[in-house]
Amino acid sequence: MPPEQTSLQPVVLVVEDEIILRMKAVDIVEDAGFTPLEAASADQALAILESRSDISVLFTDIQMPGSMDGLKLAHAVHRRWPTIKIILVSGQVAVTDADKPAESRFFGKPVEINEMITALQTMVGSGKLEIIPTVALPPSDRAATPALLDPDRVSRDTLTAENDSLRLSLEQAGIDAKALLVQAGIEAEEREAADKLQKLIHGELHHRIKNTLATVSAIATQSLRTATSTAHAQSAIEGRLAALGRAHDMLMQVSWANAGLAQTIRSATEPYDSKEGGRFTINGPDVRITSGAAIAFAMTFNELCTNTTKFGALSVASGGVAIDWTIDDDQQRLQLTWMETGGPPVREPTRRSFGTRMMSSLGQQLNGEVQLLYSPAGFTYRMDVPLGTLAAKGGL
Repeated sequence: MPPEQTSLQPVVLVVEDEIILRMKAVDIVEDAGFTPLEAASADQALAILESRSDISVLFTDIQMPGSMDGLKLAHAVHRRWPTIKIILVSGQVAVTDADKPAESRFFGKPVEINEMITALQTMVGSGKLEIIPTVALPPSDRAATPALLDPDRVSRDTLTAENDSLRLSLEQAGIDAKALLVQAGIEAEEREAADKLQKLIHGELHHRIKNTLATVSAIATQSLRTATSTAHAQSAIEGRLAALGRAHDMLMQVSWANAGLAQTIRSATEPYDSKEGGRFTINGPDVRITSGAAIAFAMTFNELCTNTTKFGALSVASGGVAIDWTIDDDQQRLQLTWMETGGPPVREPTRRSFGTRMMSSLGQQLNGEVQLLYSPAGFTYRMDVPLGTLAAKGGL
């Protein structure tokens, strides 16, 4: 861990295992005028807390893998660092005052940007930055489509409609299931067991739906945040939602248990390959990875593919991309390289875009390291992560 750095602004530690949701939370913290620090697990968060003394707020998701969830982390932080304010968020659990630490606050996912900014500023005082409610566009674009460029309104209207539809579908599923059970003449004890199973299924489905809606909201707000026109915003959102959809389709084929790394990469790159194929060379041992890692890889490779088709090797007919990974059995680490060749001369970007942030965040998500190398001969992306952070049980 690097030595403590003193910030003139209050520091907020964001703890979220979902890569896109963590990026959105970081944006919220920055828009509130504060300095964000990121952690992808409770263990990472505790390591950061132990190395610093300037953290004002813990902003943590509740459902997280690892040695403890967000609620246990919040209680541990409150006991050891009682001056740190705490914000809890979840798409599944509704936390009561008795469950959470004293004076902490709870918000359900998907969170509303302005509500969270207000909560942060109320807890630690106003920051120095201004809230950015809309994307700065030319007057013609802004006047034509004001509603499209308001992230809060986009998220709120879309998610309200989706939630209503999903709620009605779940209610109807329950009615249909009970009717079938009665028609089949199942005894009361068996009906009770079936009801319990159905509740468990509904609970898990509800959790995944809420997380997905929160992810969609984050994709929309962050895409709109850096858009230069309505067409740019629409294209970016559609591409990222399509990548998320392909990842979900792939996970459905394996019942959300685990997926293969090779399968995940091929699914992400296939839409960007030529009709004849062969512009991507993919080599490496197959590794079974968790569903969370599969989605993170899919979204990251979508950004890599988008960038190479616009500016990199695949923007010209002669270019190609080689994707290779190996397993270091002694160190139990996975090393992956994306290398572009045959494209136009490469220049390092002048700003940190959504895609660049996504690529860099994957290393932190998996408790490893990522390098983005802008050699004139071709862009290279390297990743080195512990195998245990991404591999599912029986992983190889």
